[in-house]
Amino acid sequence: MRRPFFLAAAASLALGLMTATALPALADTADTVVTFTITGGSLTISAPASVNLGSVVSGATSISGQIGPVTVTDQRGTLNGTWTATAISTDFTTGGATPHETIPNINVTYSPGPATATTGTGTFTPGPGGIINVPRVAFTGTELQGNNSATWNPTLTINIPSGTVAGTYTGTVTHSVG
Repeated sequence: MRRPFFLAAAASLALGLMTATALPALADTADTVVTFTITGGSLTISAPASVNLGSVVSGATSISGQIGPVTVTDQRGTLNGTWTATAISTDFTTGGATPHETIPNINVTYSPGPATATTGTGTFTPGPGGIINVPRVAFTGTELQGNNSATWNPTLTINIPSGTVAGTYTGTVTHSVG
């Protein structure tokens, strides 16, 4: 009679093993926090190295012309960023006359005109223009998202005082951005 008990115990053990192997194994997890950095680039401005506005006859009251494309390139990758570009002029002087003849920078006006090209997301606004004997706002970028750029072609007007001598006059218009 021991056999039926032994068979019953063996059947019970076999059923227990089947039940144990049928259960899912406990899962173990491991989290990894992953980070990376996007570094901001530079904010730059470019303008033509030189431009010739042409010539006027002695006694003319002004000379005017566009100085070529000025471009702000913003690679900083900002969120709601801003930049402001300014322009300032030196006096204009002759190189040949002795003593040198000077047209003061108070006679130099700057008109940025509209943007000729833009990239990226933001609002790009020309400055009011005016006399550039001190830094004046040429253009602004506001509400900037990511990288962007703006280009404009400003007009420079030089009012020539009466009695100014004939000659080639040279001055420098400096653009800055910050």
